[in-house]
Amino acid sequence: MAQLWKLAAMIAAVAGASIATAQDYRPFDTSRLKGPHSGTRNQLLVLGSTHLSGMPAAFQPEQLDPLLDKLEVWRPQAIAIEAVSGAQCDFMRHYPDHYKDSVESYCWDPAPAAKATGLDVPSATAAWSRLLATWPATPSAADRRRLAALFLAGGEGASALVQWLRLPENERHVGEGLDTTLVARLERLRTRNDESLLIAAALAARLGLERVHAMDDHTADSPVTDENGYEAAISKAWDNPATSKRKATDAALAARVGQPGTMLAMYRALNRADQGKLIFASDFGAALEEPSTERFGRGYVGYWETRNLRMASNIRDMFAMRPGIRGLVVVGASHKPYIENYLNQMHDMTVVDAETVLR
Repeated sequence: MAQLWKLAAMIAAVAGASIATAQDYRPFDTSRLKGPHSGTRNQLLVLGSTHLSGMPAAFQPEQLDPLLDKLEVWRPQAIAIEAVSGAQCDFMRHYPDHYKDSVESYCWDPAPAAKATGLDVPSATAAWSRLLATWPATPSAADRRRLAALFLAGGEGASALVQWLRLPENERHVGEGLDTTLVARLERLRTRNDESLLIAAALAARLGLERVHAMDDHTADSPVTDENGYEAAISKAWDNPATSKRKATDAALAARVGQPGTMLAMYRALNRADQGKLIFASDFGAALEEPSTERFGRGYVGYWETRNLRMASNIRDMFAMRPGIRGLVVVGASHKPYIENYLNQMHDMTVVDAETVLR
C-alpha cells in the first residue's frame, strides 16, 4: 500500500510539473525580430473608420477633406479597403447553401458588366491584371474607361471608381466597355456614403494610384441554426457600461456633423490608442464570457478572430507584392486593434501610429 501511495505521489508531481511548464510556456515572439536591416521597411497605417453609410443627413463628402489632406501628406503607395474582392464573391456564389446571405450583403452582381464587356469575373480579373502589368506612364482617357469597365466586370467597384475619378469630367462617358448602365453605376459610387469610396478611392485618385485592394473576407460566415437565440445572447452581452460609453461618444460627435473639423475630430477619436481596450470590453470580451449553453458568444468571437486573421493575410499579401511600401488600410474601427496586432507579428511590418498622422 505504501508503494502505491508513493507511486501516486510521483505521478501527481510529474503532472503538476507538466501543468506548470505549460503555464510558463511562451510562444516564439516573431514581433521582436523586425527586418530587413538594410533597405526600406514596410510601413502599415490602419485607419479605423465609422461606417459612413450611417452618417446623419448633415454629412457631406467634402467634410472629409481635412482627413484626406492628412492622409495625403503621409503618401501611402497602396491602399486596402474593407470590401470583399470580386474573386471571393465569385467563389461564394458557387456555394449558395452556405454563403447566400453573405453574397446578398457584400457582393454586387456583376451581370450588367459581364453583358457590356462579354467577360465573367475570372476572365475580367485576368484581363485587368494583364492591363495593369503593361500600363503606360500616361494612359489615355480611353485606357482608363477600358480599365474601369474591366474592374466592374471583375467585381472591383472601388477600383473602377479610382479610374473614373482620375478621368477629366468631360471624359466620364460611355465607351470602351462602359455602357449607360455602368456609367450610372460609377456615378452612384462616386457619391455613396462609404469609407471605401469617399476616403480610400478618393485618396487613391488624389495620389495617382490606379486601384485599391479589397481585403475583406467573409469565408468564415456560416448559417446560424438558432438565429433568435444567437441574437438575444450577443445583444445581452453587448449591454454593458463600455458599450454605453462608446455610444455616448459616437452620439456626441454625430450631433456635431456639419460643423467645421468634426469629421477629422471623429477620426482622431476612433484611432486613439485607448480604443482597443474599450472595444474589447464592450464587444468581444463581453461575448467571450456570455453564458449560454450553446456558447454563442465564443462562436461569435471565433468568427471575428478568423475573419480578422484572413483580412490580415490579404493585407500582408499586398505588401509582399511590393516590399518597402507605405500601405494604408481603411477599415471599421473595431477591426483596427486586431489587424494591427496580427500584422505586428510579421517580421517585415512596421505599424504606424494613426494618432500621429492625424495630429
